[in-house]
Amino acid sequence: MTLQTTTGPTARWLVLLSVCLAAMTMPLTFTGPAVALSRIAADLGGSPIALNWVTNAFMLTFGAGLMASGALADNHGRKRVFLAGLCLFVVASLGAMLAPDIAWFDMFRAAQGIGSALAFAGGASALAQEFEGPLRLRAFSFLGTSFGIGLAFGPIASGLLISAFGWRSILVLVAVLAIAAAALGLRTIRESRDPDATVLDWAGAGTFTIALAALTYGVLQAPQVGWTDPVVIALLVAAVLFFAAFIIVERRVRRPMLDLTLFRFPRFVGVQFLAAAPAYGFVVLLVLLPIRFIGIQGMSEVKAGQLMICLSGPLLILPLLAGQLARWIAPATICGVGLLIAAAGLVWLSLTPPVAVALVAPLMLIGVGIALPWGLMDGLAVSVVPKERAGMAVGIFNTTRVACEGVALAIVMATLSGFTATQLAPRGVSSADTAAAAQLLVTGNVGETAQHLPLANAGVLVQAYETAFDRLLVVLAVITIATALVVFLGLRRGSATEHETVSLPVCQEG
Repeated sequence: MTLQTTTGPTARWLVLLSVCLAAMTMPLTFTGPAVALSRIAADLGGSPIALNWVTNAFMLTFGAGLMASGALADNHGRKRVFLAGLCLFVVASLGAMLAPDIAWFDMFRAAQGIGSALAFAGGASALAQEFEGPLRLRAFSFLGTSFGIGLAFGPIASGLLISAFGWRSILVLVAVLAIAAAALGLRTIRESRDPDATVLDWAGAGTFTIALAALTYGVLQAPQVGWTDPVVIALLVAAVLFFAAFIIVERRVRRPMLDLTLFRFPRFVGVQFLAAAPAYGFVVLLVLLPIRFIGIQGMSEVKAGQLMICLSGPLLILPLLAGQLARWIAPATICGVGLLIAAAGLVWLSLTPPVAVALVAPLMLIGVGIALPWGLMDGLAVSVVPKERAGMAVGIFNTTRVACEGVALAIVMATLSGFTATQLAPRGVSSADTAAAAQLLVTGNVGETAQHLPLANAGVLVQAYETAFDRLLVVLAVITIATALVVFLGLRRGSATEHETVSLPVCQEG
């Protein structure tokens, strides 16, 4: 089946609405369980590592599956992959709602991630077929805004639902949105695929997925058992080997899942760093702050959700505004300045006492900084490859984004555990207990941690956590500043060809 001609204006915007509804489910699926983590732990039990996987299981499979999903969409039909992903997502959401224990819950969360990867890659690559030129940038700005709506209202909506109906109700919400997206997409999206597509690069998909899974699991295990533990070392070595194998495979196949020649172009490299930029400056806060507000500071889910709106609320408006500003201001400048603003907000937050009113301004500044590049990301991603390979572009960009988010969350949780253990050590806590106590404390469970550490009362634990959290925010700010410089330089070097398409040479076998 070859690519079809562009549909009429009304049909195009209905396609956009369907894809945006599907996209909205993903931040809701990400933020909802973070708000409900203490309720999930009380109901299903589980060790700290199992509770970490409530978030990481979804992010790992979502990130690892995006690149293969983009290739599947180009090869086998974008509408087909979009609808199949939504069906899997709905089934997995209902399965998680009925999960009898934390192990089953984490497995259904992983299935949600796979469904989300298929739906997003299929939907976004189908969207790229419907719009051209400036309209495409505008359409993808709406897609970014739909993510913003999910991020902005996800925590407060989840908090209200949890308070009224229990934590399982948040899974019903995302399932309903996915069903609505599928029903609309079934009627409006036309089937299309890459006419030059060949067999899916299964070797590339397999090696990449194993490498990413090994890396994430190794980083998650390290705080609990130590970085010198043989299992952790084996996992990290396996990650390096499989990443190397992935590169070798992609250099040899005729139709690679990831065309490595694209990395010769500064603009493409800049776009990939832009994809990774929100991970350390924003996304990790979507998980860490609800834990801090609810578990450490004792706020209600609704109050925590209101504060989270301060962080994610700017994504409701600014992505669209950034899309308009890009007509007059270079995207490199918008993205670089935005990330520097976010870094300033992180530093400000580290200096702010944990009082709800005082937290509003720094949280909003972080949100403003991230929202400026947010609306340009997806449009820039699909602009670097021919339209026929939009699925690959979406897959590469969002794999970079979500994989970095998953790995970043694992690294940041490990770092916060380390900082917390350092703070507990001089406070009358024996060194043998500090690592385990810190691992438990960063999940927000102050009461259980205090029971295991009779020499440290709740006040000592909260103070240790808050000091460690402030140190972590400074580290995140430094990472965000460094990323801003790379993004600005990479996108600026490509600004002369901002609206040109990079040609893709075909890799030969052998």
